[in-house]
Amino acid sequence: MATTEEIVQRLHESRPPATDVATYLTIVEMSLSPEILPALQEILEDVSLAGDIGWDLVEMLIPIPGSEECLESIARLGNPREVILKVLEVMEKTTAAGEEAGEDEVEEEKKAAAIDATNQVTKGETKAIRHFVTLCGMLGILLKRLQVKAPSRFLHTTLETVQRCYDATSAASTAAVISLVQSLARKTRPLLPSRKSGVKLDTPFQDSDPAKQAPDPEADRTDTLNANEPGLINSLLQSFITCVLEAYVNSNNVEWASRMLEYTYPERIVPGRKTMIQTFKEVVELQAKDALLGQLVSLAGDLGLSKLPPFKMKEYLEGPIYRAPLSIEFDPAHPEQLHLSTGGLVCLNAYWMFAADVFDADRGLPTGELHPQHMLPDHQALLQSFLGDESGNQIATNPGTFEALIVMAIWLDGRKALSKPDNAGAVTGFMPYHHLLTLVSIFHQNIRVRNATTVVAGSVLHADPDEEDRLAILEDLLENCEFSSLQACAVAWLREELIAAKKAGSKGRFSGPECFETIQYTLFPDLSHLQQADASALLEFWAQNAPLHLQVANFALFLFGEDYKSLAPVGMAAAIEHRYVEPLLHAARTLEKAVGAKEIEVDGESLMQLSILTDTLSRVSLQ
Repeated sequence: MATTEEIVQRLHESRPPATDVATYLTIVEMSLSPEILPALQEILEDVSLAGDIGWDLVEMLIPIPGSEECLESIARLGNPREVILKVLEVMEKTTAAGEEAGEDEVEEEKKAAAIDATNQVTKGETKAIRHFVTLCGMLGILLKRLQVKAPSRFLHTTLETVQRCYDATSAASTAAVISLVQSLARKTRPLLPSRKSGVKLDTPFQDSDPAKQAPDPEADRTDTLNANEPGLINSLLQSFITCVLEAYVNSNNVEWASRMLEYTYPERIVPGRKTMIQTFKEVVELQAKDALLGQLVSLAGDLGLSKLPPFKMKEYLEGPIYRAPLSIEFDPAHPEQLHLSTGGLVCLNAYWMFAADVFDADRGLPTGELHPQHMLPDHQALLQSFLGDESGNQIATNPGTFEALIVMAIWLDGRKALSKPDNAGAVTGFMPYHHLLTLVSIFHQNIRVRNATTVVAGSVLHADPDEEDRLAILEDLLENCEFSSLQACAVAWLREELIAAKKAGSKGRFSGPECFETIQYTLFPDLSHLQQADASALLEFWAQNAPLHLQVANFALFLFGEDYKSLAPVGMAAAIEHRYVEPLLHAARTLEKAVGAKEIEVDGESLMQLSILTDTLSRVSLQ
């Protein structure tokens, strides 16, 4: 078996013209190992040879540990046109291979991952991510070496591929993307100073010396930049950064909504419980998420998005939704084809709102008004556009975008920017807007986002100036809603309406028995059928309706207490005792008895809820 010295000697001796290019590539491929990389890197410093074989070596070298210096030499000295195409091809292949790898293999690689608190770049990333980071570093060099009339064509293909291959859950991939955009933006115009953060973007080749780069071998005097190219390049980078920003927010729990809620409504914070704002200040990994997001937003600002006129931002957000704006057949002659990611703009706008309050930020934020300016009709229209006809699927697919939309709502609600009157001076749309908010409160995967949305929905309901409208919303939820948790919210909102009416000395619908003339039948439905049901049927009933009936039991305790029992119409107490309280108590006790006899199994939380229900209903005084 040949020694490393013998292999290196053969590599030197067989260099073209001693052999032809194809033969030499075969020799290199058969010789590749980490041990011969220093010698190969030295060989690749030959500009002519790097131009001949560099692009072919990219795929061979990328899986070899420690090959970064060789790949940098290829990026500096190889034919940029050929190498860019090969880098993009290899990026797609390695990303696809990573996606096809078994979950167990990926998990084994990630088990070794440890966060470097200095660089915030994850060690032990999967092979696909490591390759992506290296290839992005090469692209940053290659694209700057191009001397063509329309570099935007190459840039579009590059950014579209990078976006598709980008793993937004990876800090290393995000840092690589940021570094790539910074590198390309510097060629177009100087970057503005970015907002300081704790992230050091330690990415490959960022310190590569331009003086050691070979000129584009295919360039000639006619390859001067077309006049519209700088603008096209900036538009492409803007579109790309909005796509990356949305992908990052959708792939990482940034907890904007819960933190914005804590800031806007500090009175809602439970004493003694650590807030999410405190958690993000104390946990290094969460700080890293915030810092990377801050870098993305700062970069978007450097590219000019923070200086968009308010009317232009309004046009973008209220126009058609563009979800993959780079996936087009790009033609530099038609710049109107280029669009920003609408979801990315939503995330950017929400971050500006969030940072202005929670971070008390004053750098990189727009100088003009943010959009939307009112909950009605501006935010309502925006929310409707994103929910579309498949609200559950849209929320599940874009959790970060919808959290950003809720952050906007909290920000507007905190500023009492509820509504903009129509031409007649009236304010409309409360019920449909409330319905849109409740969809997010039902379908969002993050319970803290659901809770924040519920708070905003309650605030919108109570702000509706029309009492009949408020009562109609509550009746509709109690009668037609399929989700017990949302019906429970309606009961809580009804209680808040009664308390507010009493405190204000109101003489309206929520101040007398007429409020319950119709609503009592949906609030306290006839449950007499439960008295004939077996334990299995009762368990299914309880599993589906527990949140509602726990809340209704508490409401009954509230309504028939000393302060509010005058609101109950004559005969209501006896009626609900017969049709609601007695059957529900029977059901709860039957279930508890069945659990004790081990006829059915329930978890500890359900058993505790049954005990609470029994105790609460037993304390309701209906006499």
